[in-house]
Amino acid sequence: MKRVIAKTESLCPVCLKKIPAIKWNRNDETYMEKSCPEHGRFTTLLWRGSTPMEKWVRNKVPARIKNPNTPVDQGCPYDCGLCADHRQHTCTALIEVTQNCNLKCAFCFASSEGSHQEDLSWETIEAMYRSVMATSGKCNIQLSGGEPTLRDDLPEIVKMGHEIGFPFIQVNTNGIRLGEDENYVKLLKEAGLDSVFLQFDGTNDQIFRKLRGKPLFEIKIKALENCKKYGIGVVLVPTLVSGINDQDIGNIIDLALKWMPTVKGVHFQPVSYFGRIPGFPENEQRLTLGEVMDRIEEQTHGKFKVKDFNPPGCENALCSFHGNYIYQKNKELISLKRNVSCCGSEKAEAGADKTKAYVARKWSGDQETTDPFKEKNKTEELIAQGFDEILDRINRYSFSVSGMAFQDAWNLDLERVRDCCIHVVNTRGQLIPFCMYNLTNREGQSLYRGQ
Repeated sequence: MKRVIAKTESLCPVCLKKIPAIKWNRNDETYMEKSCPEHGRFTTLLWRGSTPMEKWVRNKVPARIKNPNTPVDQGCPYDCGLCADHRQHTCTALIEVTQNCNLKCAFCFASSEGSHQEDLSWETIEAMYRSVMATSGKCNIQLSGGEPTLRDDLPEIVKMGHEIGFPFIQVNTNGIRLGEDENYVKLLKEAGLDSVFLQFDGTNDQIFRKLRGKPLFEIKIKALENCKKYGIGVVLVPTLVSGINDQDIGNIIDLALKWMPTVKGVHFQPVSYFGRIPGFPENEQRLTLGEVMDRIEEQTHGKFKVKDFNPPGCENALCSFHGNYIYQKNKELISLKRNVSCCGSEKAEAGADKTKAYVARKWSGDQETTDPFKEKNKTEELIAQGFDEILDRINRYSFSVSGMAFQDAWNLDLERVRDCCIHVVNTRGQLIPFCMYNLTNREGQSLYRGQ
């Protein structure tokens, strides 16, 4: 039976005009339904899995944007910049240093390919860095694209960011150059690169051929070897597509564990339908966060459990999940599950601060010692090993499994947009929530990208 659980606002996936929407449940599935006067009714799957969406949702006290870049005029989502109505600070700011790429993937947020576009100038990148600092302070930076490693001066761009004052800088990459050019990895390390967000869709070349157009598994492993040699932390980032690699989730996690402590975790991203896509989404093809958590437990044979995962402390609860672990010498995992009720409340600003600190500390290659009792419960098993052992395991063998579901024009929820903490910086220095920046309608038109 259909049961309405909430009202919200969304956009028409054809004209991108704001329209009302409802969320409704049927058994273990939650849908969004909306109707455009011009283009009709749309019903899209939002959540499916053993954990009901209503039990996963966690309330937050909104943050206040202290230095908004854009005035509130037309209302969300047409005033992004950030505007004063946004409800969360920046945790990660993305700077796309190039729109060129050495792949042409079937799914690509940026629709990147080839080497025909002019790269951003140094002056523009510096201005973007400084705009982020003025608006959001010392947040985490992710250098992205396109494929950022196509720029020979990427090490200098990393160094520039640190000199301006950003403590954590990560590169989002397909890993091809990192595998082919060891000296380039060395230069990135010397420039202060903290972490690599490595596109890693599976453990066999059949998956890479379908998603990326060519066999890439061997070069991905070589990239891991080079990052290990120079002490750069790596997070594996699979784009999950139903029927292509959703049955390889357990294998990806097993591979990641074998590469500890170089690999710090796996960050799953169920595919979203914007940018370049091979077809329009069907509800049967969608993978939701609830399903991803269930499949992690199933495919790891209970080594990682749904009960280990928390909703985020920063972004909207429906955007992501995360679980943190310590890997012991006997190859057992201890979950660092926080004792937080999913229906409890947390200040959004506090959640943002915790997220920035966690990412910078745990995804870097070189980690300083930290107080483990700030990270976890005082489990008797760890205490018995001695304090030095605790520090070593937390610093070198902490591991995370997380997932993030981006929104597209079919399932967009403006409540989630206002809670976004991952912001793309445009060349004017404005910070646009990630999903809004990449959002495209049925014809591929965008509200923000390229403007």
